[in-house]
Amino acid sequence: MTRTLAFPAAAPEAAVEYFGAELGFEVDPDDLVQDIEAGRTDGYVVVETRAPEAFAHARIPGAINLPYRDLTPETTAHLDRNLVYVCYCESTVCNAATKGALKLAELGFKVKRLSGGITGWIAAGCPTEGTTGRGTTEHRTTEQGIRCAC
Repeated sequence: MTRTLAFPAAAPEAAVEYFGAELGFEVDPDDLVQDIEAGRTDGYVVVETRAPEAFAHARIPGAINLPYRDLTPETTAHLDRNLVYVCYCESTVCNAATKGALKLAELGFKVKRLSGGITGWIAAGCPTEGTTGRGTTEHRTTEQGIRCAC
């Protein structure tokens, strides 16, 4: 038996349920940038969940900054509960987007997470705004690897 098939593939019905649910939790950079560039932004808000300094340095155009550590009923009272909040952070090695999405969901908001964070967004060639423009930013990269700045 191969390692690939050591665990049998799920039945098609189970795969539909699993992968359909997964897509309910995440959006990829390509789908999001196509919507933004086409002006299709009704129904959702893009949310940077890291610290304000990281948001100022490089962000997705049109995103708002809601640091996950600051999310409370009071700090989110102004948000529209009819919208979906697409949370992102640094990358797959940072969980600030997951923490932000969890907090927002606990507060009763509908959420999704951007796959790959701002690093995945930049790697996909998507535009950024902020003090650095496009590309890897000095404050996010160290000799030890990526620092999430959250």
